[in-house]
Amino acid sequence: MAVLVTGGAGYIGSHTVRLLEQSGIDVVVYDNLTKGHRQAVANSVLVEGDIFDRGLLQQTIKQYGITAVIHFAAYSLVGESMENPRDYYHNNVEGTLTLLDVMQQNSVTKLVFSSTAAVYGEPEVSPITEEADKKPTNVYGRTKLIMENAMADYSEAYGLNYIALRYFNACGADQKGDIGEDHHPETHLIPLVLQTCLGQRESIKIFGNDYPTKDGTCVRDYIHVCDLAQAHVLALQGLYNGHGSAVYNLGNGNGFTVREIIEAAQAVTGVSIRKEEVARRTGDPAVLIASSQKIRHALGWKPQYTDIKSIIHSAWQWHQANPTGFAK
Repeated sequence: MAVLVTGGAGYIGSHTVRLLEQSGIDVVVYDNLTKGHRQAVANSVLVEGDIFDRGLLQQTIKQYGITAVIHFAAYSLVGESMENPRDYYHNNVEGTLTLLDVMQQNSVTKLVFSSTAAVYGEPEVSPITEEADKKPTNVYGRTKLIMENAMADYSEAYGLNYIALRYFNACGADQKGDIGEDHHPETHLIPLVLQTCLGQRESIKIFGNDYPTKDGTCVRDYIHVCDLAQAHVLALQGLYNGHGSAVYNLGNGNGFTVREIIEAAQAVTGVSIRKEEVARRTGDPAVLIASSQKIRHALGWKPQYTDIKSIIHSAWQWHQANPTGFAK
């Protein structure tokens, strides 16, 4: 098999590329490097190109004999999506439709799609299963849900065979410590906490301390990026083995409060973290925990990193070695 990984120079994409290559799969990374980093895929085949460049996409598919696609290329900041919805509909929806058209024209029928737990919005049940109501509360989640629906229609009409993976909170880094999370701006809790440990931030903000949880702070499901990568490889292999189109949640099934994350980071780093308690953010649910029983049973996926301290330790290795991220 030869796999095109769009957005493969990004955080989750680069870890997936590494695991694909370690599994003996031929990989071509396709990335415009606006969010991704060339250094994250330094030893991989990289085509620098835009998802809207039909000619380059087609040329790449033909040149490398591409038979499947893993699609990461998308904008993914919730706040930004509300401020600039046009950019998100253009990139996430129109861009993915462009990719699907080129795939169809070149008889590439296998697709693993990077989706999100944001499609659920404010959950009414916990843990969240794939059958829960889809009521996204932000533009980012809506664009992903639109594309999930489009892929279902393409599957019915054109024979597209896809697996969509809905992530919860991605975190951690490869054990080698040479690739990891490098976002600008950074919005994820664990890297923000570790930046505080490095002295790059004066404090970490806790948004709300009166939620109906064990310590009053929000509970989230954190999943190691290498476990996410493993799920993509299993999904791809499943498609080649005749697995039908499907949608799966990816999460540990265990939640940690904001305070627990901070305490775990203090234990790992040995650094005392200054906390700043501020008002709740609008739309932050008290608890977001995934049920991933469906993918465990269907594809045999089993997270290897379930201890939050080991997850944070892998991220700390990366941030210590690369305090400003990838070299610019």
